[in-house]
Amino acid sequence: MILCSQAKLENDQKGINVKRGIRAKCEMGWRPGPAPIGYMNASQGGVKKIILDPERADNIKEIFELVGECGWTGREIKRSLDKDNFTTPNGSRMALSMIYRVLKNTFYYGEFEYPSNSGNWYKGAHEPLIERVLFDKVQKQIEVGEKAPWGQKQFDYKNIFTCGGCGRKVAAEEKFRKLKNGKKRRHVYYHCTRSIYHQCDQPYVNENDLEKEILRFIEENVDSLELSDELKEDIQQYNDFRTGVLDEMSVLHAVDDLDLLIYARHIITKGTPRLKRNLVHGLEERLILQKRKLVV
Repeated sequence: MILCSQAKLENDQKGINVKRGIRAKCEMGWRPGPAPIGYMNASQGGVKKIILDPERADNIKEIFELVGECGWTGREIKRSLDKDNFTTPNGSRMALSMIYRVLKNTFYYGEFEYPSNSGNWYKGAHEPLIERVLFDKVQKQIEVGEKAPWGQKQFDYKNIFTCGGCGRKVAAEEKFRKLKNGKKRRHVYYHCTRSIYHQCDQPYVNENDLEKEILRFIEENVDSLELSDELKEDIQQYNDFRTGVLDEMSVLHAVDDLDLLIYARHIITKGTPRLKRNLVHGLEERLILQKRKLVV
């Protein structure tokens, strides 16, 4: 038992010495572990340091400049790097997730945290690749707002139309613009999901413009559209109600038994999201959204 206790004491002491050595190295400004891409580990005079990688440092600096100054996205950066055959030290191409890790790494402007998420920050002794101002610009550019839980937000025409460029579904997202009075105005845009073809060139379309396009499509094709039985029943109920209201008001007005266009205008302007979706689904056509226009 005495021998085992002595061995454990020696082992614990070695652990303390290693941690002390790592902490001393951090305080000297040298981050333990492999250097991030754009830098390389080197040993000079028996002292291990981190120096710039002459083959990759300029590329990493350019990544920060393109995102911070020109507003490039991560996918645009990846396409550019792949086009230039840029590789990591082990010979592989940079993944999209790796690009974003680089853009969030404070090491490139001269500071580092060790261990990660410990709150212990150190001033690096290595040569900074960029300035702090540029790093802050990049963080604002790649910042993603807090997202609502999946399925919580509902959009009137999500996943109803098909993209005319690649055949995928048309998704929706909302944006908020701050007004001069401090309030925010909500805008909804529809676009291709780009789940397969990330370079799909189909443009975004505002929800108001999309609704105008739906009415235009119905008006120009009202005689040739095939309606579902459910939609026919909804239209008939609407016309019956409308006729009854006009009769009570003693208003003479001719109302067709099946007036799709009047019904569509009513639903688009005053209907609930469910009725709007039923309207579009009831048009028994495979509607395609191409260059902000609906086609079949």
